[in-house]
Amino acid sequence: MNKNRLEAFSDGVIAILITIMVLEFKVPDGNNFETIQPLLPKLLAYVLSFIYLGIYWNNHHHLFHAVKRINGKIMWANLHVLFWLSLIPFVTAWAGENNFASFPMIMYGLILFCNAIAYYTLQTIIIKHLGKKSDLALALGSDIKGKGSLVLYALGIGFANYYPIVSGSIYILVTLIWLAPDKRIERIFMEE
Repeated sequence: MNKNRLEAFSDGVIAILITIMVLEFKVPDGNNFETIQPLLPKLLAYVLSFIYLGIYWNNHHHLFHAVKRINGKIMWANLHVLFWLSLIPFVTAWAGENNFASFPMIMYGLILFCNAIAYYTLQTIIIKHLGKKSDLALALGSDIKGKGSLVLYALGIGFANYYPIVSGSIYILVTLIWLAPDKRIERIFMEE
């Protein structure tokens, strides 16, 4: 099957998720810093989640650049990723509205962890589809970056109960690790 509909659908879902997150903001009554100050935690959560969605969109684009045709397993694995991404607006609003309290930060980290597992699963299914000797399999190698992110998310979840600020810092660290598009894939496919 052709991959174009899957890519277009995924792009649309991610665009809608970003839109949903920004619609959580209500215009403050007033025109000074004091009126916007209560929104700062929500704004910070929004910026972090916007970057996360952008990272997934960017890496999804890179991943599917390596794929010419898809099958049903890839379609379901992609829906699995989109399901977990669709929960980001909820945990973003929850964490922001509660000033990054422990339990919302645990749930934020859990959703990020599940997103990473779902993306890793999609990657694995695509590699099986393309073959273990495919350019994509060779580019990703042992995927230390992906597996390391899972460890960091688990640490962030563990710290959230006692030190939510440390937890948030770990989530930001993972964002910084993934901020640049996955160069492993770009190196292989830039010639095309």
